[in-house]
Amino acid sequence: MQIDFKKVDYVYKQNTPLASRALHDINLTIASEKFTAIIGHTGSGKSTLLQHLNGLLTPTSGAVEVGDETIIANQKNKALKKIRQKVGIVFQFPEYQLFEETVEKDICFGPMNYGVTREKAIEKARYYLNMVGMDESYLTRSPFELSGGQMRRVAIAGILAMEPEVLVLDEPTAGLDPFGSREIMDIFSSMHQGGKMTTILVTHNMEDAAKFADEIVVMEKGIVIQKGAPEVIFSSADELERIGLKLPQTIQFQKMFEKQSGIGLSKLHLNEADLVAEICTLVEGMKVC
Repeated sequence: MQIDFKKVDYVYKQNTPLASRALHDINLTIASEKFTAIIGHTGSGKSTLLQHLNGLLTPTSGAVEVGDETIIANQKNKALKKIRQKVGIVFQFPEYQLFEETVEKDICFGPMNYGVTREKAIEKARYYLNMVGMDESYLTRSPFELSGGQMRRVAIAGILAMEPEVLVLDEPTAGLDPFGSREIMDIFSSMHQGGKMTTILVTHNMEDAAKFADEIVVMEKGIVIQKGAPEVIFSSADELERIGLKLPQTIQFQKMFEKQSGIGLSKLHLNEADLVAEICTLVEGMKVC
């Protein structure tokens, strides 16, 4: 499902002395079935943009088109329920949104709220709980008896069980250790590759943006300043550093290698395996080979 922002402005506390413009004339297309990462420093407008994707915020001016539905500024938007069924958002620390007495009931809540029968919702709960790496024995347990990481997986399963056409991830690995972060992102990557889903990742993690995204959107002070493939975005090191973003560690290492060795590699490498493979062909006898 494609999403289009058309001349979207958003002002917090409009018509008050504390008014603050968070989005400025946003014209942006998020392509259907692509994995798009949105990056930017704190205060760049990423989270405000995210909340427009399913109508949690509506534009001060302009319009947001979500598939066949449109959210228009200063109009009563009757399509919000349809949009929220199609767009699932995994917020930071989603485990804080758990509230039912069992894991099964928590995962079933969303699908049943949109008209799925209890029997079908239970099927979905089993399937998506397994998808996030937990077996059916957890269904009867209280989510509040689980570890923090398990609670997050349950919360994610609840979003996935609604089978959204657009999955929005707002810093989904916040607070997790590197191993847990990698597992969670691999789940989302598998989900994206396995279905015709549009995935949008809002992140400070440049490694995740480089590894998973087909396209990257860079924001600064409420404006989209760059959009392109990861290879293009991360080739602009000076521009990213200007707005307080660092290059992924793999690219930092490549640039250091090229500078110290005087050898230019064939392309900008976004993952370690490709980088090591090319270096090994150039530098005989390296132990990493």
